[in-house]
Amino acid sequence: MRIASVVGVLVVLWLLIGVAAAWQRGYLITEDASCASVGSTVTTILIGPLNYVGVNPAVDCSEWDVPQPSQ
Repeated sequence: MRIASVVGVLVVLWLLIGVAAAWQRGYLITEDASCASVGSTVTTILIGPLNYVGVNPAVDCSEWDVPQPSQ
């Protein structure tokens, strides 16, 4: 019982820090509601606290053969 409450508090703190990170980046202020903006906001809330502890999560797509947009 005690472990579950500690884990619950840690999860709530993690999400609050993520919301603060999203707020600092301006994701919660904008009125643009697209799939990309919602995805960025949710991702920042879920993994944003990692930036505060020194981890910098990044995606490297250079090795993938991604089609380029037409001109």
